[in-house]
Parts: sequence; structure tokens; C-alpha cells
Amino acid sequence: MRSLTRRVLLDTRYTLVGFPATALAFVISIAGLAAGLGGMVVWIGVPVLAGTMLAARLFADAERGWLSDVLKRPPVRPRYKAPPPGAGRFRRIINPLTSGQSWLDLLHAIVNFPLALVSFVLTTVFWAVPLAGLTYPIYGLVTSRIPGNVELPELLGLGDGYLVNLVFYVTLGFLFLLIMPFVVRGSSLLRAGLGRVLLTGVAELQERIDDLAEGRAAAVSAEANALRKLERDIHDGPQQRLVSLAMELSRAQRQLDKDPEAAQATIRSAITSTRETLDELRALSRGIAPPVLSDRGLAPALAALAGRCTVPVDLDVRATGRYDAAVENAVYFVVAESLTNVAKHSRASHCTIRLVHTGDRLVLSIGDDGVGGAHVAKGHGLAGLADRLRAVDGELAVSSPEGGPTVIVAEVPCV
Repeated sequence: MRSLTRRVLLDTRYTLVGFPATALAFVISIAGLAAGLGGMVVWIGVPVLAGTMLAARLFADAERGWLSDVLKRPPVRPRYKAPPPGAGRFRRIINPLTSGQSWLDLLHAIVNFPLALVSFVLTTVFWAVPLAGLTYPIYGLVTSRIPGNVELPELLGLGDGYLVNLVFYVTLGFLFLLIMPFVVRGSSLLRAGLGRVLLTGVAELQERIDDLAEGRAAAVSAEANALRKLERDIHDGPQQRLVSLAMELSRAQRQLDKDPEAAQATIRSAITSTRETLDELRALSRGIAPPVLSDRGLAPALAALAGRCTVPVDLDVRATGRYDAAVENAVYFVVAESLTNVAKHSRASHCTIRLVHTGDRLVLSIGDDGVGGAHVAKGHGLAGLADRLRAVDGELAVSSPEGGPTVIVAEVPCV
């Protein structure tokens, strides 16, 4: 009940307080537009029209602030086109004319007035009728005894007298009171919807484009970092082993005729080195694209990761379906990198992994009882995971105070 009352009061304030500003914006915009277009032939109208757009921008900024209360979302202000560096005075004066959002602000100031007027009338009526009807028992005794006074029930043929008037007005006030929250809300949304389209629509679109660009840049950065890490791992591991293997085989070839037993020992060492190189290559290949993930999905792939971890892992997967490949890869790499960090740095004795499909999102939580101290800004691993998740519109949250425990939560949208 308290939230409903607060909602009605916020919507009422938006409609009633905003109406005078809307009327003033309408008058200024119409007058400025007429004066600007009328004086265009002698160039006087150009700065007049630019000034009108600046005034419309002020009213638009005020409207954007009010919209946050009605639409329950943070205010979004579009970026207005700035004058070019080194522009002259006249170019700076007419700069509002070159911004598309300035024209939308002016259009809103004009088109918003009829909707604001309708909203104002509806809100006023649906506040006045309940107040007048429900307070009739207070003033009705006086008005009913005024000679010659004809009240609405009598005009409608419902009868005469204070008691009839009392029942009629109280009932009418109560009915309007029940309907009022819906009418007031609808009236405010009627005006707020236009404001969102004209005043924040371009900004929201630009914000979405920026998010996509940031996600794409994050994906490129994550892939570049992964390739550099893979290249470094291959150079430091398998490549060095293969060079050593080639040298051992050359030595075995030279020893074969002179010292067969030494050649046998060298070949055995080469075989051992070959197996170690194959194991290392398999480990690196799992970091690229594990076949079990592509063939069977997240649950078996995560089970394989948990089975290879040197720290005991409790795995709880409640998402058995198949998802987009990019989503599955992102979740897999978050788990793989997190388990690597747990094994190398956490000094934990136990780790838990939980994956749940909730609504349109996959929620992954990884926790350990280690020493803590993990942070997205520290080290390459967690920062790379944040980039991978951002590439699929996901989010990464890390809670890891010094002394532990560590909890990593990743949310990824999925369809």
C-alpha cells in the first residue's frame, strides 16, 4: 500500500508540477520558431532559432530528470554535437542547429503540450472528485441548506435531501478513488513515453552501440591475450621439449654404431620426453576448444575440469541444455581459469562450482576456502575473464577479501 501511494504521488507531482514548465516551453518554442523562420531572410532568424533550441534543451534536461521517477530508470542525457575546434563566434552561435538532438528537443517542446494538457486535466479531475466526494459529510450540511441550491443527485432525478446527497457523493468519491491510481499512472506514462522516445531514445541507442563496441573490443582483446598466452606456453614448453627431443635423437643416431647401450638409453629418454610433450599439448588444446564441450555440452565439460583439478571440487550443474557456442565457451573458460587460480594461488582445501539457468541467464558461482586476495584488476587471468564475459554481454563479480573466502559470480545472458 505504501509503494502504491508513493507511486501515485510521484506520478501526480510529475504531471502537475511539470505542466507549467511544459506550457512555458511550448510558448517559447512556438514564438521562437515563428520569429526565427520569419527573420531567416535577413539572417536575424538564425541566432533566434539557435537560442530557441538552447531554451528547449534546458526544458528537455528538466524533463529527463523527471522521467527517471516515472519510468524508474536512471536519467540518460544524449551527447550534443560540440562546435569544431577553432570555430568562429557565428559558428558557435548556430551550433545547436547542427545537432539532431536539438531539433528533437524543440519537437518535444511543441508536441508534448497537448499530451501534458490531457494528463493535467485527468489527474486534476481524479484527485478533485474523490476529495470532494469523501469530504461531503463535512461541508454537505451547509450546502444542502442553502436556499435555491440544486445539487447533482437532484438534477439526475435521484432524490433530494442531505442523506441522498451524502450517499451519492461518498459513493462517487470512493469509486473515483479506486480508479485514480490507474488513471494517474496512465496519464503520466502517456507523457513520459513521448519524452523517452524523443529525449532519451537516441542516447539509449548510442549507449547500446557503445556497449556493443566495448564488447567487441573486449572480445578482440581477450582473443589476442589468449593467443599470446598460448604462443608463450608453446614456446616455453612443447617447443623447447621438441628441440631437446631432436637433439637426443641425433645423439642416439651417432651412438647407434659406437655404443648401442647408450643409444638405447637416449632413445628411452626421448620416448619419455615425447610423452611429456604430448601431455602438455593436450593440456594446451583443452584451453583452446575441448571436444567434450563441443560434442556433449557444458555439464560433461565442467565435470572433466573438476575431475582434473588438484583441489577437491563439488560440482552442481542445473543447466543441462545446449546454448550458443560463444556462451558455452565463455562459461567454460571462466571455470577453467578459476580452477587454475585455485590450484596455483589459493591454498584452498575445497572448492564449489554451481551453474544454474535462471530465466534468460546462466548464473555461475565458484567459491573456495583459500587465502583470498583475488581481484579483477590484478593479474592477467581474471581481467581476461571479464573481457570474455563482456564480449557476450555477461558480467563478472569477484569477492575475495584477504584471508578468504573467494567467491566469483558470472552471469551470462542466454536464449
